[in-house]
Amino acid sequence: MSSEQQLFDETPLRRFEYDDSVVLAADVGALDDASVDVVDGTIIVVAGDEQYEQEVPEAADGRAFINNGVLTIELSDEEDSN
Repeated sequence: MSSEQQLFDETPLRRFEYDDSVVLAADVGALDDASVDVVDGTIIVVAGDEQYEQEVPEAADGRAFINNGVLTIELSDEEDSN
């Protein structure tokens, strides 16, 4: 993954690498009724009647949240999280 790519084929996505994790961030705008979850290695964002899915790398343990219109996805190596 490059330092900037696209999420859900539309939204620019920034990548920040740290010693024990990778953080992906995307400005998704004001989505009053949006929710996000990570299920079985897939990030699922639901906004209104739309649903978007993005796969998480197999070796990563992920969590995601939306705050003030910024979608944040934190990925850590499963071996490091034990």
